[in-house]
Amino acid sequence: MHYRSELSIIKALKELDKPGFEKEKTVSIITSLTRMWLTRSIRPFTFTDDYDEEIPYSDCDKLGLYVHIPFCISICNFCPYCKEIYNRDKMNAYIDALIKEIRIVGSQYNEKKTVTSLYFGGGTPALAVDRIGEIIGVLKEYFEITDGIGIELHPKNVNPDVLIKLKDAGVDRISIGVQSFLEKYIRTLGRTDVNADNLKMTLAKVPFKTVSMDFIFALPDQTFDDLKYDIDKAFEIGANHVAIYPFIDFTFTDSKVKAMTKKEKHTLLDKVTLYFKEKGYYRSSIWTFSSDADAKYSSMTRDNFLGFGCSAATLLKNQFKINTFSVEEYCKRIESKTLPTSLTIRFRKRQRMTYYLFWTAYGMKVPLKDFEAFFGVPLKKVYGFEIWLAKVLGFIKEENGVLVMTMKGAFYYHYYENFYTLSYIDKMWGLMRKEAFPKKMRL
Repeated sequence: MHYRSELSIIKALKELDKPGFEKEKTVSIITSLTRMWLTRSIRPFTFTDDYDEEIPYSDCDKLGLYVHIPFCISICNFCPYCKEIYNRDKMNAYIDALIKEIRIVGSQYNEKKTVTSLYFGGGTPALAVDRIGEIIGVLKEYFEITDGIGIELHPKNVNPDVLIKLKDAGVDRISIGVQSFLEKYIRTLGRTDVNADNLKMTLAKVPFKTVSMDFIFALPDQTFDDLKYDIDKAFEIGANHVAIYPFIDFTFTDSKVKAMTKKEKHTLLDKVTLYFKEKGYYRSSIWTFSSDADAKYSSMTRDNFLGFGCSAATLLKNQFKINTFSVEEYCKRIESKTLPTSLTIRFRKRQRMTYYLFWTAYGMKVPLKDFEAFFGVPLKKVYGFEIWLAKVLGFIKEENGVLVMTMKGAFYYHYYENFYTLSYIDKMWGLMRKEAFPKKMRL
């Protein structure tokens, strides 16, 4: 039964690019079937406005931190994240509230909690560069950070003054949202030109442990030579890590960019992956590659994480929660000494396993011992048939007790992640842009 179910999903995936196919409806069906198949239940993921004022993170291992700064000088029409136009006074009021949220959560336990990492995202976090050190200082009162601090930057933020302030604050990893050095894609994305020479000189003056650069993959008529140019340019001017993120057409953005077909994406991703392999670079996740094994940048591949700020998500052993997307309502909640949680799901065990596997697989490897340590049951006992079938289909292989994704598996993960994004994240974020505190949501 399960064999026929999975093959029917794979068959449906292959049909999606055929002319006349009702893609939106089919994506919904595929993600629903997959959810039911993995959770062994017809019940949907149900989020409600019921939430905990005391967040149960004290017994979470491999816990990470995320801080969201939603302000931007201008809004890119393809960007789905929670953001709004920069206003200095409004940003400072927001950061005051953010610090209060950190204190509310951090003071719930008597001892410092050891965490793996801290990442600042946005928006454009560097707009708050003069207060980043203050935020980090407050976090360090409650958390011991063992594996570095990262922050996202717009190319225009990359100047010696900003980088020195970030380094002095304790930041050792930066991610620069280049998207493309090529003028044709800069125009397509509504971005401004990136001065590669200035980036190179600045990065040479102020070095960081990781210098990552983001690029968008699967843009209209994008070729391997286009991506190769961007990749080579990135490493030439000082990057030791790059992220090749697929373009996703969210329904609530104003983007007019046409998505690439599945066949074109597959061919392009395989060529890029092989190129990195030929160069001797490391693949650390589905979309990230580095010239140095120690160069890492990912705010997602963690077992558990605490999120602070509007739209920030928190993933714990038995629940997932997300803060309101409204800056105004976020600040109001904090001023009333109440957490700004908008929606929460309390996991059944199979649901949490699905979340765990989805995000762990993003890192290309799933250690069997880690799954068993987290859930108290062997992975093969829970999903033995699915593992066998994934091996038969060439999606994974097993090496020394670790399930390792193949190139073929990485593509289909990427392809399915697009469906997950449109069926789950798109719907959730779309609703939360309209309602600060929805009563309920089923996915």
